Amino acid sequence: MSAGDWKELYEAALAGDFALVRYHISAGVNPNYQHPEIMCTPLVATLINGHVDIAHYLLEHGADPHLRSEFDGLTPLQAARMHGHMNIVTLLQQHGATESREPFWWRWLPI
Repeated sequence: MSAGDWKELYEAALAGDFALVRYHISAGVNPNYQHPEIMCTPLVATLINGHVDIAHYLLEHGADPHLRSEFDGLTPLQAARMHGHMNIVTLLQQHGATESREPFWWRWLPI
């Protein structure tokens, strides 16, 4: 996998381009990679942008339902709840996602 392929997968997930997401996943691009320039997961990005069909596809094709998106500070479960995708909350829980003990807002607390 090259980072360029992952970036295109990420952009497709962000934009809701299902065909391009499907292409990159079938070509072996890792949906759990977080590029050092972006530090987000395609799953969380697609949930934030309301592309529920792509979220389903990513979960069925290896996206980690526990993986926190570093830039957003959100797990997929937190992103789905925050953006009102309760059907995805159920799907994430079926994939083993549980509530994180660390709230997403921890990163903004003063040190």
